[in-house]
Amino acid sequence: MSASNALGATIAGIGFWTDGLPDWNAARAFAREGTRPDTAPSRPSPQLLAPNERRRAPGSVAVALEVALAACRDAGVAPETLPSVFASTHGDLGITDYMCDTLATDPTAISPTKFHNSVHNAAAGYWTIGAGCTEATTAISAHEATFAQGLLEAMMQLAAGSPAVLLVAYDTASTGLLGTVTRSEGLLGAALVLVRDGNGPRLQAALRDGAELDAPGPLSTHAAHNAMVQMLPLFDALATGGSRAVLRAGPHRSLALEITHPTQAQPEHARG
Repeated sequence: MSASNALGATIAGIGFWTDGLPDWNAARAFAREGTRPDTAPSRPSPQLLAPNERRRAPGSVAVALEVALAACRDAGVAPETLPSVFASTHGDLGITDYMCDTLATDPTAISPTKFHNSVHNAAAGYWTIGAGCTEATTAISAHEATFAQGLLEAMMQLAAGSPAVLLVAYDTASTGLLGTVTRSEGLLGAALVLVRDGNGPRLQAALRDGAELDAPGPLSTHAAHNAMVQMLPLFDALATGGSRAVLRAGPHRSLALEITHPTQAQPEHARG
């Protein structure tokens, strides 16, 4: 993909949640000033779900729905109107470890609920049901290139004619024997509502050879051991007014993002 045919998108809304930084306002304050909220919830509580479902939802679903709804509210768009892309490196590692362990030791004891939540597109399914959304949804995993590939997919959908697309990225902590194979700590999720034109930050994306990344910023350092840390160079740049970010896009490939921020101050939204 050359500079002449780089993909473009405007960010209309942002949602964010990680341990200690439960919304985008908190994340921006931390990235700019190093401050953190005095108190923060230990787990997201997505209002899209009924109270019983909210309590039972695994962390992967909870964080994905929390940031997705926050991004839609920030953009002022109805969730049910948006096609979506859900990007997760591993899905829910805790449930995957439980499934593997139970299948190896007592396969008839598999929990139907855990099995239901073990599929990679579980969060996307909860989202479409909870939001009453019948638009297309895509679930993507591409190891360390997951977020870059999810962003490319969302931007391609815009280029193909969609007026707006919701991109949601998230990962959970690894546990048990799986934790010795792949390391991931804490809970991290973020979402973007992307539109073709608008007043928010403008992204221009181009694939390039080489995988050299910039030094990690404050958010990347804060959540350094979560598998979705790969997305945080973009959110560090958005939080601090940076003009570029580089994301890992595959073996020996990177996605270079040029960021143009609005030239005039925009009204502050209640971002989450």
